[in-house]
Amino acid sequence: MQVRADFSRKEVVRPGDAEWVASPQKGVDRLMLDRIGDEIARATTLVRFEPGSFFPHHVHGGGEEVLVVEGLFEDEHGRYPAGTYLRDPIGSSHTPFTKDGCLLFVKLWQFSPKDVARVVIETKPGEWMRAGRDGMAVLPLHDFEGESTYLIRLAPGLRLERNTHPAGEEILVLDGAFSDEHGDYPAGTWIRDPAGSEHTPYSTSGCTLFVKAGHLAKV
Repeated sequence: MQVRADFSRKEVVRPGDAEWVASPQKGVDRLMLDRIGDEIARATTLVRFEPGSFFPHHVHGGGEEVLVVEGLFEDEHGRYPAGTYLRDPIGSSHTPFTKDGCLLFVKLWQFSPKDVARVVIETKPGEWMRAGRDGMAVLPLHDFEGESTYLIRLAPGLRLERNTHPAGEEILVLDGAFSDEHGDYPAGTWIRDPAGSEHTPYSTSGCTLFVKAGHLAKV
C-alpha cells in the first residue's frame, strides 16, 4: 500500500479530505496521511481509539512517535493526557488502551537505530520559549541527527519571514488556523512540505502547531 508516498510533493490533508478506515483491532480507526507498506509500514497516521478500546501487545520494530491530540491514552508504562509527546524507540513494546477514548498522531518506522532514548513530555505545563520575535513561542520536544520536533505558537496577526526547508517540514495544526501563500489550514490539517521547499507563513487568528523538520531529505 502506498498513500502520499511521493515525498518530493507538497501534501495537505484538511479535515474531511480523507476517510477514516477500520484497523484490524475493533474500536481503533485510522486516517492514513502517508504510508509505504501494509500492516508493517513506514506510516504517518491519525489514530482514533473508541472508549474502552485497546491494541494488543506489540513490539515497535521501527520505533513509534506519538502526540496525544485528544483524550487520555494509557499503557502499562503510564498515563498520557492530551498534549503528551511520546517516543518509544526501536525494540520497545507495550499494550496501549483508553478508558474514555483518545485521538493520536502517530509516526511509525521513522527512527534512527542510534536514537534509543524513550521520551515522555507533557506539553500542557511545558516551558515555552520566545522564538526570535514577539508573538512567537516554541516548546522543544526532540532533536537528533538534524531532525527537530517542537510545538510552536503564533499570535493573532503574526506574519513570519520567508522560510526555506532544506530537509523538509511536516506540520499538524492543533488549534487556530495557519496560512501561507499556498492556502489556509484550519485545526486538524496535516501539511508535508518537501525538501527544498519554501513559504511565508502567517496566522490571522493565532494557532498552535506540531512541527517536525529535517527528516524528509532521505525519504
